[in-house]
Amino acid sequence: MRVTLASLPAEQGRENEDFAAAAPTAAVLLDGAGVAGEETGCSHGVAWFSSTLGGLLLSAVTAHGARPLPECLADSIRVVRSLHESSCDLVHRASPTSTVIAVRARAEALEYLVLGDSSLLLAGKGKEPTVVTDRRLDDVGKRLRGSLDALPTGSPEHAVALAQYRDALTQLRNRQGGFWIAGPDPRAAEHALTGTVPLASLASVTLLSDGATRLVDRFELSTWREVLAVVGSSGPAELIRRVREAEVGDSEGRRWPRGKAHDDATVLHWALA
Repeated sequence: MRVTLASLPAEQGRENEDFAAAAPTAAVLLDGAGVAGEETGCSHGVAWFSSTLGGLLLSAVTAHGARPLPECLADSIRVVRSLHESSCDLVHRASPTSTVIAVRARAEALEYLVLGDSSLLLAGKGKEPTVVTDRRLDDVGKRLRGSLDALPTGSPEHAVALAQYRDALTQLRNRQGGFWIAGPDPRAAEHALTGTVPLASLASVTLLSDGATRLVDRFELSTWREVLAVVGSSGPAELIRRVREAEVGDSEGRRWPRGKAHDDATVLHWALA
């Protein structure tokens, strides 16, 4: 097994709120989220939340190999909550949250968990890759975006519409009819997408934050098979470079409407064969 990893913050000098790490039999990727430009209610911040939760989760899934992944995630959320609930406002509208991907090789199977809009690519030997993405956030977002996508990214009008959109989105976080994401409530782990795949059927496993999947699911400039070819031959950093190149060419979001011109981008590639 060989692991390669690349991660880039949205802006130079800005803290990266993504986190990814791997152990010999497991890997995790988290994409932290808050509300840009606002207080989070947490003195530690979004990057602290995603990295702390990610480190605890990787430890849990490796130390407790028979424990189901959702239970490992719920336990890890409880620990993170205990670390800052006495000093931070965990019911604040902008309290840190994070998407989560976790994979673990056990016996002859790969177990996976996906919560939030990061993507897991399972590449079979000679087959089209299987993509596992939790689309509930996207589905809710499409209902709420209204005129946001018609405004130039970064303009004052876009900033106002984006704030209104995020307010509406927050009201649907971690509730039925909305979407689920890791935050202060461990019950969110019960709503993660989970599954198992025979290890022998896989050539590679790739974990990507949504800032790294834009070439496919936002810009439609590439296919998942092409993404895997780039990552496998040139490495995760080359995929992120291509995403940035496309973003720079459409910095105002006129061709590809989006909330942020650039986003943190992380790719963890686990070659099994």
